[in-house]
Amino acid sequence: MSWLIPDTPENRTKCKLPSATKQFFPLRGQQSGLQNSIPQKALSYSLSSGNAAALKEFILQLQLKKYSHSTIKTYTNEFSQLLQKLGSFPVQQLTPEQMKRYMEACVRQGLSENTLHSRLNALKFYYEQVLKKDKFFWEIPRPKKRFILPKVLGEDELGKLFNALENKKHKAMLFTAYSAGLRVSEIVALQIKHIDSDRMQILVEQAKGKKDRYVALSPILLDILRDYIKTYNPKPQKYLFESEQTGMAYPTRTVQRIFQLAKDKGGIIKDIGIHSLRHSFATHLLEKGTDIRYIKDLLGHFNIKTTERYLHVSKKSLVNISSPLDDLFKKGKIDW
Repeated sequence: MSWLIPDTPENRTKCKLPSATKQFFPLRGQQSGLQNSIPQKALSYSLSSGNAAALKEFILQLQLKKYSHSTIKTYTNEFSQLLQKLGSFPVQQLTPEQMKRYMEACVRQGLSENTLHSRLNALKFYYEQVLKKDKFFWEIPRPKKRFILPKVLGEDELGKLFNALENKKHKAMLFTAYSAGLRVSEIVALQIKHIDSDRMQILVEQAKGKKDRYVALSPILLDILRDYIKTYNPKPQKYLFESEQTGMAYPTRTVQRIFQLAKDKGGIIKDIGIHSLRHSFATHLLEKGTDIRYIKDLLGHFNIKTTERYLHVSKKSLVNISSPLDDLFKKGKIDW
């Protein structure tokens, strides 16, 4: 037999359990504003009053600087990790040396390079942007990031992926992602008005870095989208791909799940996500001879070095290179 009791600070103390780490943001799809998304009751016992006030000021400054919701969420989660560790010690009184020791402890925990970078960015924002402590992180080195090659799908794999889909909306989503090299957040944000059939362009509005860009609209994709809009029920009204339940844009997690289901049904064993369609778009353009500077603009990259990763996965420069093992066999030096 088991008993359920409310998860309160008093019951956690009686059961000798640690304090709960609270979720500071509402679930995706909730409409409450960010200013109302921090449960005051949760903060009252999760953090000291001084550090809870510091967290609220931290979020306020992020909002005033118009950081994206995803960045605010990431930074708040990373900053709250430090606040939870501090207990009642005021976060404003930390010294650079103490901060260095904290980051050393984070490294020993085995946190990934990306997480360590995010945590440093969040803490740097608080001490240098909120508290105005110049060069607070001067002596804290950043961990070197791993160089990870993009994962790309071949033509046969793309065929299996797309053919595994039967729902017209789902198929149009993935066609659009691959045809235009879009991020999943850009797919769900597309509106019908962004499809410019006169100029054969797609407007990607306020994408990563709050940056607009145009990408080419494939004639075949245009025909696919026209057929989808004409025949799909319910017909989309504002967003190109609308949720049938809410009439709003599709959640990104739903699109990611659609991709994974198609991948599994198509028998593709590579460990990939929907972002691989964007990687495949860039790599296949490069292999067709498209100038990498144009690919950079199509992808919306700020730095050409980000785009140059695709040079390492393109097979264009590798197809004419034969292995020295092949030469030995051809010359009859070795046999099997």
